[in-house]
Amino acid sequence: MSRSAFNHTYILGISFCSALGGYLFGFDFAVIAGALPFLQKQFGLNDYWAGLTTAILALGAIVGCLVAGSVSDNYGRRKGLLVAAAIFGLSSLGMALAPVRAVFIIARFTAGAGVGMASMLSPMYIAEIAPAHLRGRMVSINQLTIVIGILITNVVNYLLRNTGVDAWRWMFGLGVVPSALFFAGAWWLPESPRWLAGVGRHDVARATLERIGGLAYADGCLANISRHAGNRQRVRYADVFHKAVLPAVLVGIGLAVFQQLCGINVVFNYTTLIFRSIGVAQDGQLMQTIFIGAVNLVFTLLAMLLVDKLGRKPLMLAGAGGLALLYLVVVRMLAAGSTHVSWYLLSAIAVYALSLAPVTWVLISEIFPGKVRSAATTVAVVSLWLAYFILIFTFPILYARLKDNTFYIYSGICVLGTLFIALKVKETRGKTLEELGDAIIAH
Repeated sequence: MSRSAFNHTYILGISFCSALGGYLFGFDFAVIAGALPFLQKQFGLNDYWAGLTTAILALGAIVGCLVAGSVSDNYGRRKGLLVAAAIFGLSSLGMALAPVRAVFIIARFTAGAGVGMASMLSPMYIAEIAPAHLRGRMVSINQLTIVIGILITNVVNYLLRNTGVDAWRWMFGLGVVPSALFFAGAWWLPESPRWLAGVGRHDVARATLERIGGLAYADGCLANISRHAGNRQRVRYADVFHKAVLPAVLVGIGLAVFQQLCGINVVFNYTTLIFRSIGVAQDGQLMQTIFIGAVNLVFTLLAMLLVDKLGRKPLMLAGAGGLALLYLVVVRMLAAGSTHVSWYLLSAIAVYALSLAPVTWVLISEIFPGKVRSAATTVAVVSLWLAYFILIFTFPILYARLKDNTFYIYSGICVLGTLFIALKVKETRGKTLEELGDAIIAH
């Protein structure tokens, strides 16, 4: 059917509201970078506690992913997003008011649960509701809101830097504002038509699909969904590892783990530590977080324009190979104590934002057959957060011992990631989720 027949304003609106969970993901991801110097003074954090306090978000995210899978299958994607928004708001208050280190860590763990739910449900919801020719761009909105959250949070952290010893409390407490906006947006969202059809609510699913693309589009989608759905059964996690879908699941896990172990998130989370190690003052350290956030935003916007034109695989290959080379230069710059390292770290952020950051989420939302999509996405995203925990927890310890040579490790991982993408990842551009599911099962 003609692409002009689609209600692009409505599609964009529901994609953006769902992706507001990404903003809060970006907030909790970035706020620690500006607050960490204050937290180290407030709670006396050494390398171990700094790593744990930062990385504990990932362990909470793993719990959130597991909860999200059950909630979204049984009660719908929309209700899962509402729960995530509520968790975000409560945990922001908990971190801001924490009297001791243990309370803060528990609240950050809880924030991670909200991050985990949103990181799984937002891209999955958008992938299920967006037409095939727009899916890559719409799912990438989730990454766009993540980087907007990172940038705005970095700017706010910088503005609060001289407001006193309790500046960190304001940094975390302000998370209540976007949490409320996300809750309101999720309340407005329609339920996923694919989930509705799966539970037999075809009339409601049809109404949403008609609003998206008209009567013919709704008829075609429902026929396609029904043809692939069969009898709806509760999916067990054991089904995710059935031989028919195992290759796709292993690719999803591999992509998720690589997106984290490629190392770029240490630049986001430990900007102040890296620049302090070469003698940059605290104001300069926090200013670098703003530069990083701005570059991240610009190149994420570019990625949204390219992901449905160039395809997923070319962008992933360029990103993995580019990071492997840039890290080698970063090692040399850090070893020399040169502040010019900023340009190479910003280049690495640009490469990541253009490729691995958004495209990994797009692929994870696309490559699993419908019957196991929720459970398989859960497995992949749990793997991502476990890899994130390992990366973020180990970096302060490794950097204290290896200094600049730490980035040699990440360069080596990127070389392996390039080979993995070249050999195992297939292009998904322009295909419906059902077509991709058929191809996976046939393969």
